[in-house]
Amino acid sequence: MKMKAENTTRIQFDSLSVNEAYARGAAAAFLARYDPTVPQLADLKTAVSEAVTNCIVHAYPDRVGPITMTVSVYPGRVVRIVIADKGVGIPDIPRAMEPLFTTGNPEERSGLGFAVMQSFMDKVSVRSAPGRGTRVILTKHLEEKPST
Repeated sequence: MKMKAENTTRIQFDSLSVNEAYARGAAAAFLARYDPTVPQLADLKTAVSEAVTNCIVHAYPDRVGPITMTVSVYPGRVVRIVIADKGVGIPDIPRAMEPLFTTGNPEERSGLGFAVMQSFMDKVSVRSAPGRGTRVILTKHLEEKPST
């Protein structure tokens, strides 16, 4: 995206499961001033939850590491959320994005994280390098609320 963001925030937190709710809430609080609809806000929060949970479970399988979330709003009410880690990375992104594929315990993990993100966002892109981490970029256009 080449346009300049109208407003941006960035937070960093540890890859602890308790911080997933914090990330979701922080994104929602930041975007509240744009008056998204309840379904739009639910979509964004769900996608953030999935992306952050992926970092917690997969990026740092045996340690706690940093996760950074950047939320930006661009002209035309385009929201871009980047969830980034410095973890193990994804060796095969297309395979990782296949529904039902998981590197976690199949009894605990459904392998639907990316599919869920894609169903709630307009665009999901992933950049990753083994040993260097992963960036998940979530994009959604917030439609204007109909005037009453």
